[in-house]
Amino acid sequence: MLLGVLAVVVNVGNLLASVVYSLVGLAVFVAGLFVFRLIMPFDVHKEIEVDQNTALGIVMGSFIIGLAIIVAAAISG
Repeated sequence: MLLGVLAVVVNVGNLLASVVYSLVGLAVFVAGLFVFRLIMPFDVHKEIEVDQNTALGIVMGSFIIGLAIIVAAAISG
């Protein structure tokens, strides 16, 4: 039975690989944020939320995007 263009073929091996890569990517992401907070000479949470440090927010956002690009490139091969 042909379901048409919207039919999705799910391969269990590919699904498992996607889940494993997602978990590894999240682990790398959390480790990266932990290291970022360790190397900063000040409390990142206080600077962003209490002191409203916009520049630090931009740096954190850039770090997150950069780390996400690296993880995505590693996953895609």
